Amino acid sequence: MPREIIHTDLAPAAIGTYSQAVKIGDTVYLSGQIPLDPATLQLVDGPMEAHVRRVFDNLAAVAKAAGGSLADAVKLNVFLTDLGHFAQINQIMAEYFREPYPARAAIGVAALPRGAQVEMDAVLVLGS
Repeated sequence: MPREIIHTDLAPAAIGTYSQAVKIGDTVYLSGQIPLDPATLQLVDGPMEAHVRRVFDNLAAVAKAAGGSLADAVKLNVFLTDLGHFAQINQIMAEYFREPYPARAAIGVAALPRGAQVEMDAVLVLGS
């Protein structure tokens, strides 16, 4: 099955040797997104809420470019430098996702690219 490389200017351009997403059949693998503004490639200002929303908005833009939406997410990985923000992630996630929710892992990490406090990646199955 051929793979399709997904790109959109509505999410940050890849800052390394990776693609924003790769689509194989009906499955789309979204690369990790940190709270970068797509226009400036700088971390967004503001509280953690602004960072989490920017990450979800970036993931949603890539999902749309692949022909889907966050509603097609079957797996979400959340990486946090402070697991104390986990409750806030849950609260904001409820605004971006509806039941049935995707499977999810939340992982505490020592550091993330560019000093970000949060990163997320996802797997979509289109039409799910």
